[in-house]
Amino acid sequence: MDLRAETSEFLTTRRARLTPERANLAAYGGNRRVPGLRREEVAMLAGVSVDYYTRMERGNLGGVSEAVLESLAEALQLDEAERGHLFDLARLANASGAARSRAHSAPAPVLRPAVARVVDAIDAPAFVRNGRLDVVHTNALGRALYAPLYDSPVHVPGKPVNTARFHFLDPVGARQFWGPKSERVAPDAVAILRAEAGHNPYDKRLTELVGELSTRSEDFRRLWASHDVRYHRTGTKVFHHPGVGVLELDYEALVLPADPGLQLNVYTAPPGSPSADGLALLASWAATMAAAQGGVRVAEA
Repeated sequence: MDLRAETSEFLTTRRARLTPERANLAAYGGNRRVPGLRREEVAMLAGVSVDYYTRMERGNLGGVSEAVLESLAEALQLDEAERGHLFDLARLANASGAARSRAHSAPAPVLRPAVARVVDAIDAPAFVRNGRLDVVHTNALGRALYAPLYDSPVHVPGKPVNTARFHFLDPVGARQFWGPKSERVAPDAVAILRAEAGHNPYDKRLTELVGELSTRSEDFRRLWASHDVRYHRTGTKVFHHPGVGVLELDYEALVLPADPGLQLNVYTAPPGSPSADGLALLASWAATMAAAQGGVRVAEA
């Protein structure tokens, strides 16, 4: 990742989306060439000089204090994920050579057997993913829920399924699986990858994934250029499962403190709801499929 370019484009896109009305500024100066704020307006809101803000927007966050970053985040009305991304970029800009070297050589997170046992013991669809959106381990119900991803022609057997690869490289399968809300899944996936790129810019596999998707998907290129970032912690998803029909499931994403870079995702449905009945049917469907195939491997490395 080109840190200066990433920083410049992130700040430029955040400024461009913020109108004077949203910033409680009177629109002045006659006709505006762009709908967003001018640099001098952001500088005024952040309490810094125009030259200092211009330096930051050109990609130079070296030596910028935490107080200035907080003021800038407030001026640009950044949400939690965007603020975290800005601070990640500043951390990288101010990292020592030794810190960069350690980050370059840091090993990829490895799923511990104890965590795998926890996942397997959960009586609901559950899986562990990394920041690249690779599913590194799933229990039987999770494997059954994500059957379309494992059965997709873009999945390489023996390797983790990747939800972003599925969405952008198998768009027909993705639309069938996520239904009308498929268009919401796409920007979410890209925003998660963009946030991960700021947090872990030396992840070679992430760079390769972004390069592959950029080369093969125009939609991915367009969304990647937006520089949106997002956290994915809780919410509701609707699945159109080929074996059991529509499932509307609540999800919780739980960070694993002892395993940086990994998180546990669990899907549930309110008791007595049609989707709770659907999950019971999913368990039966999974057992039937496992019996037909002579057993299903639920752990993916």
